[in-house]
Amino acid sequence: MLVHVFRGPGRVFGVTADETGANLPTKFAPWAWFKSAELDRERAMPGIDSAECLDDMARYGFHVTDAHARITDQVA
Repeated sequence: MLVHVFRGPGRVFGVTADETGANLPTKFAPWAWFKSAELDRERAMPGIDSAECLDDMARYGFHVTDAHARITDQVA
């Protein structure tokens, strides 16, 4: 799956399939595009647990971390 990674304030990152990042929580806006990459359960991305990320994207439409710790359920 092609995902788009955006940087929020501090060490907050958001991952989404939306290339504009429009569905990321406004709490951490503005979001700045960081990179796009292919992600699957077997392919790790530095700082992102791929299985956790894909599960969050299926449930919430996005995945958010702060200093590499998952905070999606706190902002969804």
